[in-house]
Amino acid sequence: MYPDYMNESLKKVSQTRNKRFELAKSGKPVFPPMSAEEREDVLNKFHPDYKPGARRKIHIGPNKGEKLTTEVADMLESHSRIKPELFDLKRPDYETDILIIGGGGAGCAAAIVAMQKGAKSIISTKLRLGDANSMMSQGGMQAAVTEQDSPTRHYLDALGGGHFENKPDLVRALTEDGPDVVKWLEDLGVVWDKNDDGSLQVLHGGGTSRKRMHSCRDYTGAIIMRTLMDEVRNHPDKISVLEFMPIVELIMDNKGQCAGGVFFNLETEEYFTVKAKVTIIATGGYGRLHIRGFDTTNHYGATGDGLIMAYRAGSKLLYMDSVQYHPTGSVFPEQIAGFLITEKIRGAGGQPLNKFGELFVFPREPRDVESAAFIRECLEKKNGIETPSGRLGVWLDSPLIEMLQGDGYIDKNFPAMLRQFIRYGIDITKEPMLVFPSLHYQNGGIEINERCETNIPGLYVAGEASGGVHGRNRLMGNSVLDYNVFGRRAGEYAAAYAKSAKLGLLTLEHIQNYENELKRAKIKTDRIAPVLLPSYTPEEVRKRQLTAHYEGTLR
Repeated sequence: MYPDYMNESLKKVSQTRNKRFELAKSGKPVFPPMSAEEREDVLNKFHPDYKPGARRKIHIGPNKGEKLTTEVADMLESHSRIKPELFDLKRPDYETDILIIGGGGAGCAAAIVAMQKGAKSIISTKLRLGDANSMMSQGGMQAAVTEQDSPTRHYLDALGGGHFENKPDLVRALTEDGPDVVKWLEDLGVVWDKNDDGSLQVLHGGGTSRKRMHSCRDYTGAIIMRTLMDEVRNHPDKISVLEFMPIVELIMDNKGQCAGGVFFNLETEEYFTVKAKVTIIATGGYGRLHIRGFDTTNHYGATGDGLIMAYRAGSKLLYMDSVQYHPTGSVFPEQIAGFLITEKIRGAGGQPLNKFGELFVFPREPRDVESAAFIRECLEKKNGIETPSGRLGVWLDSPLIEMLQGDGYIDKNFPAMLRQFIRYGIDITKEPMLVFPSLHYQNGGIEINERCETNIPGLYVAGEASGGVHGRNRLMGNSVLDYNVFGRRAGEYAAAYAKSAKLGLLTLEHIQNYENELKRAKIKTDRIAPVLLPSYTPEEVRKRQLTAHYEGTLR
């Protein structure tokens, strides 16, 4: 239930709803989209990427001298978890054709296709198979399949959404493979939402010129991930899954090829090594770093591990100065702060409103523009609603959807969202949700080409860990397509590479070289990365624990 002090604002939302409903039904623009100049202005003034301290130069590695997101630069300028001299690489504990680092959508898709091409894989996953952002996506997957649409239109939308800084070859691969991915997933068992005539149901997303969003109600990620996991589990002779065993460093050979990795068993706290002809990084993003202090929609293990390992080995990163904040993260109830409220809500007619019940921005602007407009409304115009703990938010008028689409629409199409809020006494068919931008997606990542290859032979990347597909802003639904398109491509091309790969002597020399680079740059830090799992222990508690430990009082 909302606190009593919010009732005045809630009344204003109700009072303006009928007028907004009539405008929406008439087809008249309730609030016009911004011009290019207006978008640029709101981004420069209010998007977190543009704030002082948001970026800093990195002093070592392939991107030396470039400005990166500050928290990312800090993470990259860190010490390894391992001491290379302690490992006997002549006797690896495991050996395989392909090592896949990450058990989310990209990793599973890669393993399935690699198996079909005759290669055996080991999936190394930090938590359980499927514990990934892939599982948590709600809204849907973009792909151009209708007569009114085309991959070319999808291509242009994705380029525009990314501020025309995407790598064109990657966008072409993404959009041209889209229709085939829809069929591939359906053949594996994904049940897409359909119209009464049996055709695929498609909806609008922010920044798109056509309806091309495919969904499974608001369980899209869970349905796709469950289907991919089932297929992986059906082939234990070809795909081995090692759970709670993340890779913490890559292994190279004396020819400069990637040759496997070092596992860390989270349960036994032991290290193991794996030799692999090809390695695919599919570790996802870094949402749990809480960039700029924002709440996040990301799962617990999203700490950017793949970026660190690849960077130490010599891979260049792309667009690591750009972070995506989803406009509609929950801010109340505060037990679910950061929880994703799918963009599909706005696609179905939900409207963002200030404390006066006024629509203040076009509901389907690209995500970075929409987020910046929310921040402006709360911080500059002081028109946000404050929560009991001091968070700010704006209303997302979900009851309007029931008026526009008919009674029962939310229950049928957003059952997960309805249940999540009912737990806290809020019925989103009758009351709006309170939202604010939440850290959502890692726009940049490890640079790849359309074959998922990096500049390191034998090292491939797929999914959110890669950079270049989305430029500096991703459109809704393109991430689900991304991990399927490039997961499949990584599996195909890695399997082909493995057939002729000849590895030399295994080495961890690059770890020591990176440590030497830290010393030469006079970087003094106690940071160790990958961090693997985020810590939510308050700073003052951590200090007390450390003091107690060194004084011998910690039991």
